[in-house]
Amino acid sequence: MSDTPPAPTAPRRRMGEVSRRTGETSIALSVDVDGGGTHEVTTGIPFFDHMLAQLGRHGGWNLAVEATGDVEVDAHHTVEDVGIALGEAFAAALGDKVGIRRFASITVPLDEAAVEAVIDLSGRPYLHYDINPPGEKILGDPPFDPQLCEEFWRAFITSAGICMHLTMVRGRNTHHIIEASFKAVARTLRDAVRIEGGGVPSTKGVL
Repeated sequence: MSDTPPAPTAPRRRMGEVSRRTGETSIALSVDVDGGGTHEVTTGIPFFDHMLAQLGRHGGWNLAVEATGDVEVDAHHTVEDVGIALGEAFAAALGDKVGIRRFASITVPLDEAAVEAVIDLSGRPYLHYDINPPGEKILGDPPFDPQLCEEFWRAFITSAGICMHLTMVRGRNTHHIIEASFKAVARTLRDAVRIEGGGVPSTKGVL
């Protein structure tokens, strides 16, 4: 009988992959929350691509998004459906959430703007969205309506089962405000998914 202890089991790589096709959009998306911040994003909406890249980079994820949609009608369908797909992939990546930190918050500045994100990976979706940029569309081809960000976050947190409060502390430049909000969510999620224990962080035993 050998006295050699068994080799430790490698931790599960937390990854999720979703393909979603409707009459309005076609999306292939994958996320690795234990990645290195790499991102390959193509949605046909340049500013939205830039914001999704912030999630990958500052969330520490490997994120790949390939989406096509009826942007000639409106960007709404693409933005919302990417949010749904990302939430589903994120939930799949976390699995039973054993050992996660669960709660996290941060305030992120970008020049004159500052945005606070507070998150609980509770399994119960709730969005408090208090982001009020000046309102003008962000130039691009097509232009990006900042109101779509609320639709994206609502789709994401509903699919992922996340309670999130996102609040603008201050700001004047729409681009700065929106980018600070994406970076704030990314950094908060990066902290909330960190493994720091051995059980599910809930008195119920499940999240």
